[in-house]
Amino acid sequence: MLNALEVFTAVVVGVMVGVEFSVLFVMAPILRALPGDSGQLGHAHGGRILGAVMPFWYIGSLVLVAVRALAGWHHQGTALVVTAGGLLILSVVMSLLLLVPINNRNRTWTPENRPEDWKEQLDRWFRYHCVRVAVIFAAFVLLVAALV
Repeated sequence: MLNALEVFTAVVVGVMVGVEFSVLFVMAPILRALPGDSGQLGHAHGGRILGAVMPFWYIGSLVLVAVRALAGWHHQGTALVVTAGGLLILSVVMSLLLLVPINNRNRTWTPENRPEDWKEQLDRWFRYHCVRVAVIFAAFVLLVAALV
């Protein structure tokens, strides 16, 4: 049973990391290269879609890691799982304090109502996202290391 939980947890966290890597290394460069207002509109649309899904995914990943840590408390690798959980907590806090406020504003922007500093705000979101991806990637690496 513990093995099934470990595999399921690794898959859920791994796919989440993959989605965020895709945003960082595929979607962001594509959106930045689009002409005119298209990039900002695409970012807003992506924010609406992923903004509806990712909170559940982040919290779900954290819950799975916590359940694995508790269920396997006396098993080898639990310290790595707990550390991975701490990093996932950090990613949720970062998201709530740094990324979500920018994303919530951007979701409603149109070329007619966006602020003058919209590009700077999206650049700030991107920098925070880079750090968040590094944090969740480290959590995933620790989680997988604990399970092998």
